[in-house]
Amino acid sequence: MLNKYPLWKYLLVLFVLLLGLFYAAPNLYAPDPALQITGESSAQQIDQKTWDRALTALNDAGIEHFGEEIDPDGRNALVRLANADQQLVAQSSVSRALGDGYIVALNLAPTTPDWLSNYGAQPMKLGLDLSGGVHFKLEVDVDAAVERRMEYYLNSTKRVLREKRVRGFVTLNKDDKIEARFKTEEAREQARELIAEENPELILDRVDEVDSWNLLAAMSEQTRKEIADYSVTQNLTTLRNRVNELGVSEPLVQRQGQNRIVVELPGIQDTAEAKRILGKVANLEFRLVANLDAAPSEKQRFQYRSPDRAGASEWLERDVIITGERVSTAQASFDQNGQPNVQISLDNEGGTLMSRATRHNIKRRMGVLFIERKYRTRYEVDEAGNEVVVKVPYDEKRLLTAPVIQSALGAQFQITGLDNPLESSELALMLRAGALAAPISFVEERTVGPSLGAENIRKGVQSVYYGLALVVLFMVLYYRVFGVAAVVALSFNLILLVAVMSMLGATLTLPGIAGIVLTVGMAVDANVLIFARIREEIVNGLSPQMAIHSGFARAFTTIFDANFTTLIVAVILYAVGTGPIKGFAVTLSVGIVTSMFTAILGTRALINLIYGGRRVKKLSIGGRQS
Repeated sequence: MLNKYPLWKYLLVLFVLLLGLFYAAPNLYAPDPALQITGESSAQQIDQKTWDRALTALNDAGIEHFGEEIDPDGRNALVRLANADQQLVAQSSVSRALGDGYIVALNLAPTTPDWLSNYGAQPMKLGLDLSGGVHFKLEVDVDAAVERRMEYYLNSTKRVLREKRVRGFVTLNKDDKIEARFKTEEAREQARELIAEENPELILDRVDEVDSWNLLAAMSEQTRKEIADYSVTQNLTTLRNRVNELGVSEPLVQRQGQNRIVVELPGIQDTAEAKRILGKVANLEFRLVANLDAAPSEKQRFQYRSPDRAGASEWLERDVIITGERVSTAQASFDQNGQPNVQISLDNEGGTLMSRATRHNIKRRMGVLFIERKYRTRYEVDEAGNEVVVKVPYDEKRLLTAPVIQSALGAQFQITGLDNPLESSELALMLRAGALAAPISFVEERTVGPSLGAENIRKGVQSVYYGLALVVLFMVLYYRVFGVAAVVALSFNLILLVAVMSMLGATLTLPGIAGIVLTVGMAVDANVLIFARIREEIVNGLSPQMAIHSGFARAFTTIFDANFTTLIVAVILYAVGTGPIKGFAVTLSVGIVTSMFTAILGTRALINLIYGGRRVKKLSIGGRQS
């Protein structure tokens, strides 16, 4: 008999429907507003005493909370709040109670039941316009970038004078100018030529004193502006790389003003991890261990970072061989003894500098200096009598390791002396994503207000409801039983669309909801083509069963061509678009695929169940039938 599927096709449609229902179900469970607490270091653990201080701070502030939990490894703690409006107050209270050394981040804690999450079923991530994710405003410390460049010029000047055996005393004065003192005018002039050749962007001035001939080197205002602009641009690139490492979908990282960067991470769950990774100013310096007889002005003393060597220190030369900015790739690994390390690959210039420095210093030791920007929190009272939080930055410089140079190093080597695999993974991520050209600080952190997000969600859902209601009304009145089958298939299509987007981890935004509304119309459009063809076949004299078969078969090509061309446009939108446009393109692409399945296979299965395998004299499809 015509229009009767084999059993396996019915089971396939039923299986896909049940699978869609399962993976779409988590979206029925709204997340709870929460605070997430983690240490500044990935290896830092949260003990019970620290956790009790945080909960006490919430109780003292009168903030209702529940669902307190600490990860088994002790790295993360999470507390759920009863009211989203109290998140910022709760964050301020806990941050003050814990002090420096801990990151307290805003979060949205999932409420998906275990029977769903155990099988990988998670709700769709919501974009910032639908409440979800986090917004950071970062400020770049351009003065620190200028200061770092002056230190580079200072070391470069010392090196070139030492190589050419020009004797002089070179320092950086309080005006951030390089001051070089010489005993003879001839030495000063020779130094002036060498410095001008090595760093032509410096402005050189001669200053004569009673017993010395001096040279002052300073940067021009134009050079300072270029360094400041470069530091912001480089930090922008580095932050984008770090966001990519976090795996956030549809992020926004853009410059705002002269020295600020806005980062929006929609749908992210581990906001504490994001804040630590984005704000971590971790860099490396490779320096030779200083000789015992070196002058005090030529060396610096640093303590080891590892707790196993607490209190131990080394004297390092002030001259830097290379910094972390020369690292092209970095990968966490283990050595032959099972200890964590980081495999380093340098760029061409970095490899050349490392080879030159180590080739002539075999059997000497080289220190790997870990530099991290940290902040001390102070609470002050402004002129209006309001308490304000002041973050005072400082650089913590600690030694990771200081091994003996056994042979000349090239562009590839490894860093050892790390405490655990978590620390090696984080350091590798920092170096791989790129070192920040200048320190950054968080000047604003917030989630989108729940009222705005709820309003957007309400209006978006209403638009889907209204569109769906009008389509249902038209299809049922105009196509009758066939219209009912189309409506059931359309509901099936929406379930599949939500399920696939949840499985892909896609972020739903307002443009994405527009894509869903458009998908509803496109899915019905396919059914309209099929039903119109069936009517034509009946008018042309075919039997009802033959008309059904012919209608579905002949309309397929038209439906496929129309959807395929739309899919091409969606792919192009995703390729060239950014942010909301990509969200629209993703929703549209998934909707096209699911609507093809439901409009052709799903609707056909329903029609076959209603009319297939039996004699039918007339179809309930509306219109004039002969």
